[in-house]
This record gives sequence, structure tokens and C-alpha cells, in this order.
Amino acid sequence: MPFAPSLRRAAAAAAATVLAVTLAACASPSADTGDGGDSGLQTVTSGKLTIATGEPNYEPWFVDDDPSNGEGFEGAVANAVAEQLGFAADDIVWVRTTFDGAIAPGPKDWDINLQQFSITDDRKKAVDFSSPYYTTTQAVVAVGGSPAASATSIDELKATTVGVASGTTSYTVAKEQLGEANLSVFNSVDDVVLALKGGQIDAMITDLPGAFYVVGAQLDDGVVTGQFADANGGDDFGIVLPKGSALTADVTEAVDALRENGTLDELQQKWLSDAVDVPVLK
Repeated sequence: MPFAPSLRRAAAAAAATVLAVTLAACASPSADTGDGGDSGLQTVTSGKLTIATGEPNYEPWFVDDDPSNGEGFEGAVANAVAEQLGFAADDIVWVRTTFDGAIAPGPKDWDINLQQFSITDDRKKAVDFSSPYYTTTQAVVAVGGSPAASATSIDELKATTVGVASGTTSYTVAKEQLGEANLSVFNSVDDVVLALKGGQIDAMITDLPGAFYVVGAQLDDGVVTGQFADANGGDDFGIVLPKGSALTADVTEAVDALRENGTLDELQQKWLSDAVDVPVLK
């Protein structure tokens, strides 16, 4: 039986509505395309650069545990890299991660991560690294007046009890330079500091800028007694990116540009300048 005119009009209107909705759905982009907006870069959130770091954060890497203020060495480096990539300060989104989680295999919800990550071949299996933005050494912190505080050589330091955090470059260097007989190994740097405060150990080893923070903010009578020389020029810190990130080459290019134009040296001098005053232990 043929449709009545009113039914034909209703059917036609319904079909037109379905067609319009379908075309609109095809034409509309997804909520987050993942492109970098005006930067032209592929990022986690369109038009934003998501930068991750640890929690809490310490000086001289960040100031007041607030990465968004652009202060501290890594805070300033992060802002400079973002600017090189074409992102304004307002386009930076800061998030927090654990150290181990950041370098573990698997997808990430951030674009780049700065937490004093040493570049190693083992870590490169799980994540990408930029070129180095800082090269450091490992330093010795002791309580003033203790035998370790007056140690001027590696042999003298071997006669003391030295604490170090497990799984760190500090542990690797301490083991190579001092052996294991006088090493006390702890789960974290904070645990090492507590042991030093409590008299369980005579000295501790950590990266040089971290040593200045321990002396300046965590110990009442602490001193940085020396640093270890490194034939390879020290421990290289790099920006971490997810494995196979489309941003790796661009971030490396940004870091290289900041090195070549003197920005990294200027920021190092501003935030880490005390490093030049620490003698090398031999």
C-alpha cells in the first residue's frame, strides 16, 4: 500500500536529519587530536606541552617545590626548551611522576620529563633521551668536624663509613671509587640523609648540586668535602621522553640550540655556580 503524503514527508524529514548528523560527525575532529597546535608538534594535549617532574622537588633543581615558577636549574631549562619548541609559558602543563615510573617501559601521559635522569644504555631500552643539558659529578657530604669532613683523598674516605642510595649513579660511582667494604646502602637519598643526621654513617655520596641542597637545607653542620673526577666528563643528565616519541628529535635540537647559544651555561652559572669551589678527590 503506498504511503500517504504526510507519512512520506515525515520519512523524508527523518532521513535528512540522519544524513545531517552523519555528515556533522564525519566533519567534526576528535576532542583531542594530539597535535601541538601552533607549534606543529604532536603532543599529548593539543596546543600544550605536558612536562613531568618528581614530587617533592628540591633546590637547586626547582624552587619552592613549584615547577611552574620557572625557577631553579631544571625549571629554567624546561621553560627554555618549551620556548625553543614554540610553546609559551601559559602553554606548559606540569604533572608529577615517580622517578622509577618515568623510566619504566610503557605509554606515558606526558611529553617530556626532567628529574635529573642520567643517560644510560639500559634506560634507553625503555625511554628516549634528549642530548645532555647538564654534566655533573658525584660529591661527598659530611658533618663538620667529623673524620670524613677532613678527608682530602679517596684513601682517607675509605677509612670512613659512607652512605649511598641504591640504584643510583651515586651508588655506581661509590662502588667503583671506594669498594663495598665501607658502603652502607639505603633505599633513597632521604634515608641516607637521615642516617647521616643520626650518626649511622660518616658521610654520604650524591650528585653535586644535590650535595649543596643537603648542606644548605637538611644538615645543621654539613660540608661538601670534595667531588669525584670522571674520565668521561661526569654524569650526563637528559630529558626523558616516551620510547619512540615524535618529539625526541625536536627536543634534542632545542637542547643543542640552548647549549650553542650559551643559555645552558648561563643557567648553570645562575643556579649551580657553587660547584666550581669543590676540590676533586684523588
